[in-house]
Amino acid sequence: MRLRRWSELIRQIAGISLASLAGWASSPADQARQHARDVERALRSAQRVLHAWLAQADPLTLLLPDRLPGGRGTEGRPYHRVYTPHNSGADLYPYLILTARITDPEIYHGRMLEMLRNEVRYTTVLDSLPADFDLEKHVPAQPSIFGAAEYAKDGLLAVTELLGRTPWFERMRELTRDMMRHCSVKTRWGPLPGTGAEINGDALQVLVRLAAMDRDLSWRQWARGIADAYVEEILPRSNGLPVEEWDFATQSGSKRCRLRDHGNEAIVGLTLLYALEAEEQTPYARRYEPAIRKMLDQVLASANPDGFLYESIDVDSLRPVRDTLSDNWGYVYGAVYAFFQSTGDPSYREATLKVLRALPKYLGHNWGSTSFDELADSIEGALYLLAREPVQEAFQWVEKETQRLMSLQRPDGFIERWYGEGNYNRTLLLYVMWKTQGILPDPWTPGLELGAARTNDGLIVFVNRPARVRFDFPRHRLVIGFRKNYARLNEFPEWYAVEPNWLYRLRDARGVEQVRLGSELVAGIQLPEGLTTVEPLGPPPYAQKASPVRTEH
Repeated sequence: MRLRRWSELIRQIAGISLASLAGWASSPADQARQHARDVERALRSAQRVLHAWLAQADPLTLLLPDRLPGGRGTEGRPYHRVYTPHNSGADLYPYLILTARITDPEIYHGRMLEMLRNEVRYTTVLDSLPADFDLEKHVPAQPSIFGAAEYAKDGLLAVTELLGRTPWFERMRELTRDMMRHCSVKTRWGPLPGTGAEINGDALQVLVRLAAMDRDLSWRQWARGIADAYVEEILPRSNGLPVEEWDFATQSGSKRCRLRDHGNEAIVGLTLLYALEAEEQTPYARRYEPAIRKMLDQVLASANPDGFLYESIDVDSLRPVRDTLSDNWGYVYGAVYAFFQSTGDPSYREATLKVLRALPKYLGHNWGSTSFDELADSIEGALYLLAREPVQEAFQWVEKETQRLMSLQRPDGFIERWYGEGNYNRTLLLYVMWKTQGILPDPWTPGLELGAARTNDGLIVFVNRPARVRFDFPRHRLVIGFRKNYARLNEFPEWYAVEPNWLYRLRDARGVEQVRLGSELVAGIQLPEGLTTVEPLGPPPYAQKASPVRTEH
């Protein structure tokens, strides 16, 4: 069995991925056709994960256990079925929601919403705060601020970034409000969710989105309270870096800054809040800017010669605690790039380009574990950055590593039988959106091939049979409320976003032309089999000669 799996891996890397890579030297039409084949395989794989996990749901509540017998984390331990908001809710359920939205709309509108109802019904124990839920005894545990923060940031936020104001957005909003109301860590800047960089960074990332989406000033006030605690106390006493844990009573903390998961969240959250404040030119932006700059400079100074970051560093010496590189390097560089987007300082863009150009040297790299999860996170981070800076050699790395990732799926649809398999689907959906330039099938069915490639100003889109598709739009502006499309954790990058009120000319393989509004493309349009070119006609006005504006007397 092991020999067969290695043979399959070699065949896939040598065959399928090389066919994909051949597209870099081919025409946009050939690239679109190859991308369509890649998308079909990725969505088929993600759909198998969806159905494998739904078959394991609790019959009464429909909630998902965080691990299955024999899965990662169960080795040598008594097995117990439990739903956890920080694992099942944050890392598994949300990406099954998104997979169902694309591949199984009936499941999305039915089973997925029923799971949300039951999550609220069975796990909320203090206002809307969730708890772990024993799936054998059917009883909840104690309310968890950490579970709320993780569920909101890694789960509900990602669903909102792609789908907008759905019932999951409403769950995120009330969950976050109650999380902040029940904070118990007392500081002179107000209560905080916790003492660690992870939980406070989780909260910051959600609060910044809510501050941009919602007129309620509480979101901004809570976010500023967390940021003030870091900018005024933690960072100055920790060589400019957010340490893993901090004691506000003694004004001291650990001497480590974690640059991978469970620590880098504060770096991302602080930078994103600064970007929002800088957009609006508030006094907070001027006050935060030196601290954010020093924080990012210290992180970059700790990197290896290629720019890659270590898992954890000593805050005084900036030396790695151990030599393992962080699989979340792309998450942190997203903050670096967002700072460039806010300040215009080219050194932060150059730092990002440096690490992307070095990626081919890390083909097949072991990011600290033999698990698929670290590989998936590394691919994800690269795609966040490549949507802004299209470094071709880095795209080729993503292609090869995604083929390696998909080769790890088992015949039963699982990969390692634990909640992290939601992250597997997340990475495949990010890969799909690159290959389609953000166009999604409505819906996808097995065998449907949809791919796209850029031309000078537009796209060439290929489908192997007539299909209804939906184009992407500037979600950062029209859904989240950012003026700039900041690189950010748990986003789904915009590759080719159509403006709702622009006109676009479509020409199919038969030569038939039509002009459509961007809003029509976003709502959904039927494409014929074969190639279709999409060309923007530019912004209005479109009339050759504008008419005088009539004034009513």
